[in-house]
Amino acid sequence: MKKLISIFLIFLALSACSNNEDNYRGNPNIPDISFRIQLNLNLPEYNNLQYPGNSFATYNYGVKGIVIYNINGTQYSAFELADPNHPLRECSTMTVNGVIASCGCDDNEYNVITGELSSGEGQYTMKPYRIRRSGNILEVWN
Repeated sequence: MKKLISIFLIFLALSACSNNEDNYRGNPNIPDISFRIQLNLNLPEYNNLQYPGNSFATYNYGVKGIVIYNINGTQYSAFELADPNHPLRECSTMTVNGVIASCGCDDNEYNVITGELSSGEGQYTMKPYRIRRSGNILEVWN
């Protein structure tokens, strides 16, 4: 009986764990695409990403664009700029102001550090992308 209870508790603990990936999987609004970009932080265009609290948005990669945010000088976040709670259309491209990404379709706003919905309505978080810093090169990919 103790073994059965232990197995049940382990299963319960594992099923309770969640991350942002679980909240965007199966999202019918954002297709999965493959891309890989490298940003040289020595270039003036990306220089601000060397300092915590700064972000860079590009609309040339991802589905509708990506935003990269320097969290603390060593940790970065990268997210898709298509609103995950709207079908793809012109107004679903988000713009970034500070740590907030806003959708033009309605009042949805997301935190670009965590990808979570900070105001508005929807069931999905922003789609995260992988990011790695090696020296002065930031690499972002899906």
